[in-house]
Amino acid sequence: MEEQNKISRRKVIGGIGAGLAAAAVSPAFGATDVHTFGNWTAVKLEDPVTKYPKPPFKVQFQPWPGLAGKMEPIPDHGEKSYKGSGRLMGRKALITGGDSGMGRAAAIAYAREGADVAINYLPHEEPDAQEVVALIKAEGRKAIAIPGDLREESFCTRLVDDAVRGLGGLDILVSNAARQQAHDSILDITTEQFDWTIKTNIYAPFWLIKAALPHLKPGAVIIGTTSVQATDPSPELYDYAQTKAATTSFVRSLAKQLGPKGIRVNGVAPGPIWTPLQVSGGAKPDKLEKFGADTPYGRPGQPAELGSIYVQLAANDASYSTGQVYGAAGGSGQP
Repeated sequence: MEEQNKISRRKVIGGIGAGLAAAAVSPAFGATDVHTFGNWTAVKLEDPVTKYPKPPFKVQFQPWPGLAGKMEPIPDHGEKSYKGSGRLMGRKALITGGDSGMGRAAAIAYAREGADVAINYLPHEEPDAQEVVALIKAEGRKAIAIPGDLREESFCTRLVDDAVRGLGGLDILVSNAARQQAHDSILDITTEQFDWTIKTNIYAPFWLIKAALPHLKPGAVIIGTTSVQATDPSPELYDYAQTKAATTSFVRSLAKQLGPKGIRVNGVAPGPIWTPLQVSGGAKPDKLEKFGADTPYGRPGQPAELGSIYVQLAANDASYSTGQVYGAAGGSGQP
């Protein structure tokens, strides 16, 4: 028996040695820029500075809320690049603002990680939303499209109910939808406009979370999209910036409240990201042309560059992360 064990160990060690030798030699017999080990292929390094378009951008404007499909250049949400690995298999997610921007990137990533996804959006955004629905279904996952205005408490309640009914439950709530309009002066902001921003960015998450909580079990997650504007506000985003400070605050407060129940609450804080928010009044024309130029990368981010953050915050292996805000600002700003 002892001799058999020695032989077995020699075979194992010999096999490992042969495998390592083959791995060391194989590049000489194939493409020098691709290396494989078992079923894995090495991923090439990408220069983040040159990965996506840089300004100057075409000065463009769309009526609120804008469509990603009409932007120049069209944003990248990970439609072709995101590769899933089953990290969210069987999960059920509701994402507001899921038609474009970070919401769309999260929806695509979630579906490719195995989750069923419900998205909310404004009726005007139907063309973008239907593209997302098709992408989710292409992964063999359930896609639920629920258009409507989050400024109404009754709709927020119905949105959660419809998502739970359509998905068969709820494990992930991503409160992402927001209104952003740039104004040179506080004197240019009407009470109606201020109310619109506050209702969309602060009231809606409050109503949605209240409606969702009875359905969330231990292990469920809530993710809020905040912004670097919460800690480094721009002068022309007076109302928007303070709502993002509120989002950061609710993430940290609610995490403490729901921690004992096993429900995690985290936030994502983007910097300048190329989304319809910018071309539909969120950025002044002069800033739009140079959008993202003042970051160390010299360019704005793309929604696709945040998709994996939303996945990580929703996955089980991030179980000790709650009350955290994860930044993605190309080197500028703090979460």
